[in-house]
Amino acid sequence: MPPALTDIYRGVSEVFPDQPGSTDGNDNLISRLQQSDQPLRVKLGIDPTGSEIHLGHSIVVRKLRDFQDAGHTAVLLIGDFTAQIGDPTDRAEVRKQLSPTEVKANAETYIDQVRPILDFDTPGRLEIRYNSEWLAGIDLSKLLELLSTMTLGQMLAKEGFANRYEKGTPVYMHEFLYPLLQGYDSVALESDVELGGTDQKFNVAVGRDLQRHFNQRPQFGMLLPLLIGTDGSQKMSKSLGNYVGLKEDPLSMYSKLEKTADAVIVDYFTHLTKLPLDELPDNPREQQKLLAKTVTSQFHGEQAAAQAQQDALTLVQGQAQAAEAVAEFSLAEVGFPAKLFYLLGATPLCASSSEARRHVHGGAVKLDGEKMSDPNLTFESADELTGKVLQVGKKKFVRLVA
Repeated sequence: MPPALTDIYRGVSEVFPDQPGSTDGNDNLISRLQQSDQPLRVKLGIDPTGSEIHLGHSIVVRKLRDFQDAGHTAVLLIGDFTAQIGDPTDRAEVRKQLSPTEVKANAETYIDQVRPILDFDTPGRLEIRYNSEWLAGIDLSKLLELLSTMTLGQMLAKEGFANRYEKGTPVYMHEFLYPLLQGYDSVALESDVELGGTDQKFNVAVGRDLQRHFNQRPQFGMLLPLLIGTDGSQKMSKSLGNYVGLKEDPLSMYSKLEKTADAVIVDYFTHLTKLPLDELPDNPREQQKLLAKTVTSQFHGEQAAAQAQQDALTLVQGQAQAAEAVAEFSLAEVGFPAKLFYLLGATPLCASSSEARRHVHGGAVKLDGEKMSDPNLTFESADELTGKVLQVGKKKFVRLVA
């Protein structure tokens, strides 16, 4: 396989349709890529429902860059209209609907955060589009046409809808519009390939169906895995605290990645770098340091990454020396499960839970050198904390003991 195709297929979970060995460019993406004398239009839709993107979200953006490097046109679709509905995928309940002002602010920060990944400079390699261009003015006749392409049974086949329906959790009619409207994006953009996470297969397939309905050549779907968080157990999520944000400072980014669990580190190298997997260091600790420095350099440059590596070493050494001289705090005084703000309030570090929350939001709280950003981060047992150093500011810290 040519190097460009090797990069495109690295880490991919599924491509559909896919008829191995077929030379038909309608059912085999490799054949389509090799036969086409025109750049393919590769769509990635992102709904700006929040203000921060983490490394889990970056996997599909990096794949979009692989297509750019192979000479194809990346179409970064900002779902400024569909974000006001909210993707119901994987949702146990209806999403909160956002205002146009909130969506616009989120969209601006999203574009800034993906700049280090995508090629914004080469002419013809990137289109940034907003689906309000064609959805904001959609008329009732067009909406009825879209609704007529799918039955209620087909919509309820979507896993999230089916689970909620069976449990008696409300499924609102506007949520049914989401797959159809985002599918119509593929029609409006004349997409050849759509990228998404493995949880987006239903939505990508709707795009294929609608293109067929409007007499277009159906797009291929390329699905990427959902990245497990740095804890090695659950999907990367800001709410779980196991994430690395794209706009984090170099030291925070490096420090988090340097502690990546052994169980997922090969996946991180696969999806977040281009390093050959057969050339990784044998030592797990050296793998962690290489991963942290490589990824940090992508967003902050090699010099900043090298400085972050040195600062992290200095910080750890300093904490190890300080831990010998500071007071210990017995976790037996805390009932588990316990939230971070409660734990801080129970220690001499904070006078109250409200003070603890302020310190966390202000970025002053660290656990073993890692900045804590969520005061509601929950620890299930004392085993997760025993032996670690909890710090507030530069001079106040305690060593947690059983």
